[in-house]
Amino acid sequence: MLHENGPCDMCQRDVPNITKHHLIPKTRHKNKKNKKNFDRQEIHDRVIWICRPCHSNIHVVFTEKELEYDYNTLEALMPHPKIEKFTKWIMNKPSGTKVPFSKPNRRKK
Repeated sequence: MLHENGPCDMCQRDVPNITKHHLIPKTRHKNKKNKKNFDRQEIHDRVIWICRPCHSNIHVVFTEKELEYDYNTLEALMPHPKIEKFTKWIMNKPSGTKVPFSKPNRRKK
């Protein structure tokens, strides 16, 4: 889902077309552990608004399970070394900066 424009919750750049990132991935919403640990509304409301490069970086670095179990808050995501390094790098780049990402070579957990 796209939002008109605004600051990225991660890199703080003011960019057009901010994207909605579900901190608990939508593919994991029906997971039994998820239902035990979070109430239904929290699962749907736990989102951040981030730029496309930051969003893509998250999905290159983490599997859906890792996001669900260990990185389901902005406070948990930001200190991760790969996230922190990328965020520091992109925060001073112009809003139209395109970043080539390659898909991770791993199986989904």
